[in-house]
Amino acid sequence: MERKWWTLLAVCLGTFMLLVDVTIVNVALPSIQHDLHASFSQLQWVVDAYALSLAALLLTSGSLADIFGRRLLFAIGLAVFTAGSLLCALAADPLFLVLSRAGQGIGGAIMFATSLALLAGAFRGRDRGTALAIWGAVTGAAVAVGPVLGGVITSDWTWRGIFYVNLPIGVLAMAVTLWRVAESRDPQPRGVDWPGFLSFTAALIALVYGLIRAGEQGWGDHGVLACLVAAAVLLAVFLGVERFSRRSMFDLSLFRVPTFGGASVAAFAINGCVYAMLLYIVLYLQDLLGYSALQTGLRLLIMSAVTLPAAIVSGRLTSHVPVRLLVGPGLALSGIGLLLMSGLHPGSGWTHLIPGLLLAGLGSGLVNPALASTAVGVVPPRAAGMA
Repeated sequence: MERKWWTLLAVCLGTFMLLVDVTIVNVALPSIQHDLHASFSQLQWVVDAYALSLAALLLTSGSLADIFGRRLLFAIGLAVFTAGSLLCALAADPLFLVLSRAGQGIGGAIMFATSLALLAGAFRGRDRGTALAIWGAVTGAAVAVGPVLGGVITSDWTWRGIFYVNLPIGVLAMAVTLWRVAESRDPQPRGVDWPGFLSFTAALIALVYGLIRAGEQGWGDHGVLACLVAAAVLLAVFLGVERFSRRSMFDLSLFRVPTFGGASVAAFAINGCVYAMLLYIVLYLQDLLGYSALQTGLRLLIMSAVTLPAAIVSGRLTSHVPVRLLVGPGLALSGIGLLLMSGLHPGSGWTHLIPGLLLAGLGSGLVNPALASTAVGVVPPRAAGMA
């Protein structure tokens, strides 16, 4: 088998592990809360610690991969994520679990930033469309399998098992990466942008912490205001550094490319709306309606079942039609789906969510492979990690 198909296998294994972990954790949150006696704030940090470290290090990881090698960074990400999964499984209190989830996020950031760059370097032309279709199918399958697998493991074993399942997948993906994946990097690297890395990371930490604290203390809290002001100042510093630095880790001129700017807005919308709601739907189904983790996973399968075929179709079409014809309708379907899920009241049943889950799943399935194609298709190969 050619090296490029081994690359696809390694990337798909890593992506599958990442996405399954997200959906599994959502289903298991009530069990984690009960077992570790965690408050709602601590439970929120189990999700947000992962998201925070993922967001803070994603851009830096992509830039470092362009400099030091995408295969090397991808293997490091797999190792860190797998080790973080083991620590999560061994957690004895909420704080240790939150810190371990942050470790998972670091590994996830490295993998996420380098996975599509590896595919972009390995595939060209029609083969790239095929690779993205397979990648889209894997993402859809991960979303579909995650809730059910999480429900089975949490109900019949323990929530700790949702992290143990990552260990064999991580080891296999690492072996394939080191054995068969070809190395690629920017032939003219510009060095590490430490001022940009520090200012961007600090800005995101201040922003996310401020938003979380606002949910606990209210928007008028002095600590919340201080965090948000600090985030704005640090983000301005980051933009200034990137504008004038010779080693900028993010080429701001990318936003002059309408396709890249539009894809960024679309990515923010789909992740900030459709995927953000899953946490609260899980808590609604389990805490308010009284369903078990398995019963919750089976109900979320309604959304996942349409995401899988939509992702396959979208991946195949990316090389034949403009991505706007996939992203636009996908976002519209997702928005309509969210609208249909509104209006819940104490007497509502879970069936109220079905039409919205179907449309949101269909929309997200159309959007994600198209965005992946756009991210690596509008820049030269040397900057694929950054993009």
